[in-house]
Amino acid sequence: MADLEAGSGPRLLEQIRIVSWLRWRVLRNNLRKKSRRWDMIGFAISGIVGSVFVAGVSVAIFLGTRALLANHLERYLGLLFLALLLWWQVFPVMIAGFSPQFEFRSLLRFPLKLSAFYLIALAYGLADSAAIAAVIWMLAMVAATLFSQPSAAPAMLLACLLFIGFNVTVERLIGAWLEKLLAKRRAREIFFAIFIFSMVSLQFLNPLLQKYGDRVKPIVQRVLPYLWLLPSSLAGDAVSGFITHHWASVFFKLAALSIYVFFFSALLWRRYRKLFAGEELGESAAPALASRRVVSADPDEKDSLAFLPSQVRAVFLKEVNYLRRSSFLFFSLFIPPIMVFYFSYLFSTIHLSSLKHSVSSDIFFPGMMAYLVLMLMAPSYNSFAYESRGIQSYYTSPVRFRDVLLAKNLVTCVIMLFEVSVCAFLIGWRSHFPATPVLVATIAAVVFSVVGQLTIANWSSLSFPRKIEFGKMGGQRNSGMSVLILFGVQITFGVISGLILFSGRWTGNPWFPAEVFAVLAVVALGGYFAALNNFTSFAEKKKDTLIDALCR
Repeated sequence: MADLEAGSGPRLLEQIRIVSWLRWRVLRNNLRKKSRRWDMIGFAISGIVGSVFVAGVSVAIFLGTRALLANHLERYLGLLFLALLLWWQVFPVMIAGFSPQFEFRSLLRFPLKLSAFYLIALAYGLADSAAIAAVIWMLAMVAATLFSQPSAAPAMLLACLLFIGFNVTVERLIGAWLEKLLAKRRAREIFFAIFIFSMVSLQFLNPLLQKYGDRVKPIVQRVLPYLWLLPSSLAGDAVSGFITHHWASVFFKLAALSIYVFFFSALLWRRYRKLFAGEELGESAAPALASRRVVSADPDEKDSLAFLPSQVRAVFLKEVNYLRRSSFLFFSLFIPPIMVFYFSYLFSTIHLSSLKHSVSSDIFFPGMMAYLVLMLMAPSYNSFAYESRGIQSYYTSPVRFRDVLLAKNLVTCVIMLFEVSVCAFLIGWRSHFPATPVLVATIAAVVFSVVGQLTIANWSSLSFPRKIEFGKMGGQRNSGMSVLILFGVQITFGVISGLILFSGRWTGNPWFPAEVFAVLAVVALGGYFAALNNFTSFAEKKKDTLIDALCR
């Protein structure tokens, strides 16, 4: 930006080129750090897995579009566009932590034009993983049209271009307004808690439809005729009208779709113009008179955790306060019991007669415990995520990282014990408990899996830390390598535990898995405490990595 002169700034394309060059230099400089390189490797592997999914869906969409056109069912193309619309608008919210983390407000530090700021924001919208996948799927639809109806390919291409413009504009507009509405931490936490519970509630939709489907069907039939007003229906009907030579319909549908694009573009321009003018979305506290602090009683007098060492007790209480402070984290603890209740309802012998002879409690109970371990152990692989600048206090205070990790792991174990107890009660209430050997073996397997993973999770937390802010959604994710380690370890422990559980049937001894898991749990406990002391010196080696990742 040193080339900018005070009197004459660069043109629009030159501004975009300069910002692109700046982002590329930032990315390249970050790759000089070892942790960033590992993070990039993790994302590359995740991208390969995601590309396989996108390729599979592309083939399905190609075949589906070709079948619709070959069988003269082009009037149903709107359903494909509707699926792409839902994907583009809903999926980015669900994976907001994995979307590009660049904050557009930081661009306002540079002498950009409003048009450049607007176009760069749209470009970042197209760089979203959901947007890239949707564009690829639309290209598959265009390719299918070239094979089946070559004459309709221009209409399909034009409809897809307008549909892309509509979706990227709406996605950016929703994101901009959510940023404004959720500027307050408490509002963010309430919104995200409602969002998570809404997503979980959708799991109960299928059982409710099975029970009340006859009442819902007439309502859906009355609503369907109004779907032609959606942009997805306009895009599909435009292609359908072009094939059937209804030119007036084609012109009307494309014109209506263009109006959608221009209308939401005007709203997005207005929103970004306010940001460009310097709108402040901070949540700094308003000035207020300082109140006198009441001196509380000595916590050691009535401390139920007095049996813990003072350093461990202090960190333990801090972690509990973090949990109470974040409504999102607190309400997320209710999700595993709700999902276990749903699965127990779905696979219970009373409510699902078709599976009552194929799903037994000896399989269902261990499966639900494995699900709990998968859900509840994930935060332990980035246990310093919420420390922020407080990580420096651990290096300046008389506390060993052994005690810090022990306290954090103790909180995880307490949460795990509570969740397992509640979910076991729900399973026993909705169906029934498994046989005693399977029950004992499953509990021992949970101990082995949790304790065994804690050692690896502590190493991952020190090696690949990633900062997460309370109540914030965008960019809230673990590092790429941390995610890969999490899934790799979970799969390994799952396979080992599954083989041991089934070994009781192969050997004819139902107590054999319980005995093996008991031995493995004791070994895991010994390994955990043996490795715990070494993490103090390991944390010293990773001091620069932790401070750099958490204090930015």
